[in-house]
This record gives sequence, structure tokens and C-alpha cells, in this order.
Amino acid sequence: MSDAQRLVKALNELTKSTQFSYVKARAAARQEASVDWPATKALNADFNPDVDGCESFVMRDGSIAEWKPGQFRYAASR
Repeated sequence: MSDAQRLVKALNELTKSTQFSYVKARAAARQEASVDWPATKALNADFNPDVDGCESFVMRDGSIAEWKPGQFRYAASR
């Protein structure tokens, strides 16, 4: 299982909550030691929560926990 798959599983559990927000997604990702924060920051340089919904997260193994706004969920990608 890639690092992104592990984070995606945790984040998708959060999306089921009526109180889900990008702030809660970010807080959950901060608990994951394998998130590459400089790369995540670069990927989300133009992030706007009103337009994008949630951020995607880059992992140290190169995988990405990618936000799918139309599906309101995360998916793992490489």
C-alpha cells in the first residue's frame, strides 16, 4: 500500500462527516508523517478553498492523495 492510499483511506472517512472541511483534511494530513510538506505546498500554491474545496497531499514516496472535487472524495495517484 502506498503512503497516499493510507492517507486517502483516512481522509475519505472524514468526508462522510457533515462537518468535513479542508481544515479538517489538513489537520488529518498533519498527523501523517509521510506527507512531503514542501511538495504539497508547491502543488497547492494557487489553492482557494472556495473554488478548489480541499487540497491534495504529496507523499514522500512520490504518490499523491488527490482531492476529486466532483466526487467529493480523495483518490491515490502516482
